[in-house]
Amino acid sequence: MNNTLEDTPQNPVKTPVRATSCDRLRTLRKGIRLGELAGLRYDPGDPWRSDIDLWQREITVRGKGGKDRIVKIGHQTALNLDRYLRARARHAQAWRPQLWLGAGNREPLTAAGIYQMTARRSRQCGVDVYPHRFRHHFSHTWLDRGGPEGDLMELNGWASPQMLRRYGASARSARARRTYDRIMTDT
Repeated sequence: MNNTLEDTPQNPVKTPVRATSCDRLRTLRKGIRLGELAGLRYDPGDPWRSDIDLWQREITVRGKGGKDRIVKIGHQTALNLDRYLRARARHAQAWRPQLWLGAGNREPLTAAGIYQMTARRSRQCGVDVYPHRFRHHFSHTWLDRGGPEGDLMELNGWASPQMLRRYGASARSARARRTYDRIMTDT
């Protein structure tokens, strides 16, 4: 599938679903909750009303209880978001504050819409993926690569270590075996 933008008289901005879907999925991969992703705001004229800072590669998300936190994004995700924002500027609904606008000049995507898009794309790829699995994967990967637990709590917006134990349990055994191999030597 061609991942370039295509302008047509009927649809001035036809952002390819695969490209914009991948951008959302890359963002989910950072441990962002589905509701936080759907709630991202963008205002090109006022950086104070925008949750996206491409120069710093940061996204401000509003977590549970209205608490803000900063989520870092990689260079490729920032480039993809920049490309999306340029296409978004030509969308009929670009005046809206929500970041993710629907294809075909439809209204902004809700959390349910992003969930459905993720489920549909995963079925097309033959894998079983749902948005919350990305949060578990992010947490497991962070811990598996030796990331500090306190930093993971901050990045995921957790106030209690109970959530750390819950998310970390999904792959605790595999991490323990890899740690054993790294620490223990046959001497």
